[in-house]
Amino acid sequence: MANKPTLQFDHLSLPERLQLVEDIWDSIAAEAEVSTLPLSEEEKALLDKRLADLAAHPEAGASWEDVRARIEQLGR
Repeated sequence: MANKPTLQFDHLSLPERLQLVEDIWDSIAAEAEVSTLPLSEEEKALLDKRLADLAAHPEAGASWEDVRARIEQLGR
């Protein structure tokens, strides 16, 4: 097996690294098809349970914007 290059991200701030992760995830999601990343029956059941919990208790969650803002505050 060939050595893989090591990528360094230490020079990026926390918000910059979060943005990088988000950008990478978005690029994967844009290219991936459902058949490429199949879910097991257990994963499907867990997602269904979480969606039902969210529907039953929508006030218990937080928006992505709120979560991201809290994470970014940690980096300051």
